[in-house]
Amino acid sequence: MNRQLIAYLAALVLLAALPALGGYPIFIMKVMCYALFACAFNLLLGYTGLLSFGHAAFLGLAAYACGQSLTVWGWPTLGGLLFGTAAAAVLGLVFGLLSIRRSGIYFAMITLALAQMQFFYFLQAPFTGGEDGLQGIPRGSILGLDLGQDINLYYVVLVIFVLGYALIWRTVHSPFGQVLKAIRENEPRMISLGYDVDRFKLLAFVLSATLAGLAGATKSLVFVSATLSDATWQMSGMVILMTLIGGMGTLTGPVLGAIIVVALENKVGEFGRFLMQQTGIEWFRVLGESVTIVIGLIFIVCVLAFRRGIVGEWLAWRQHKAG
Repeated sequence: MNRQLIAYLAALVLLAALPALGGYPIFIMKVMCYALFACAFNLLLGYTGLLSFGHAAFLGLAAYACGQSLTVWGWPTLGGLLFGTAAAAVLGLVFGLLSIRRSGIYFAMITLALAQMQFFYFLQAPFTGGEDGLQGIPRGSILGLDLGQDINLYYVVLVIFVLGYALIWRTVHSPFGQVLKAIRENEPRMISLGYDVDRFKLLAFVLSATLAGLAGATKSLVFVSATLSDATWQMSGMVILMTLIGGMGTLTGPVLGAIIVVALENKVGEFGRFLMQQTGIEWFRVLGESVTIVIGLIFIVCVLAFRRGIVGEWLAWRQHKAG
């Protein structure tokens, strides 16, 4: 059994045991949802070389679609999750067909413009609840498990995250994934070899959108709500930040990036109060209101000192040491 498999199994056992060890289920589920979202985005950016500024569109649409199907139409929970994921896949196909023939900054701007159009639709559409969002989404049950209990939902989210991550792992290590990496490295050469590059990029875009939608639908169950914050350009920027901090083009980098960003969003206030008590400096009390400043500083440090991201730099150091 190789070291990578042992590491994955150890991480899975740790995740399964965290609630028993005192971990807060809602917080860990939030991390897993964002980690799956970041891994889906990394499949597009890190392995295909396409920078999307509108990936929050898929997260937000899936959350609203899942919430609508469960709250208004009375669908079963599994049906709602699948419907939200499918809606994101269809939107990914539409966005991909409109943007995939452009590259670089032009591709990024097209995805941003399309995502902003959808955001303003969500803002005005009657079924989304506007700025209040879609609240009170019922969790229901899956295979007899009452998801109203956080611990039951935790293990369902864990299974969804593991399956999504496994799909990304398999994609990256498949012939399809090797073609995507080759397109990222030298697209003109792949065209000269006879590959239909646009078709491969479209497939990667749709797969990334689908997995981002799965993360959004799952997140709507965790927080029993779908809000405009899921579809904003800031959310698209946040997933880029997670990917770059952790390590673009690595499988575990986006997961680490999601852990860091979500932990900062939720725990930096507590850390500030602790520093205030220890130092007596009153400014630390408002540190929780300056999360974006703290995240920005960390991003600057990563760009200057860890250009490959934390995991990317660690892998490069290991390779250099072995060579």
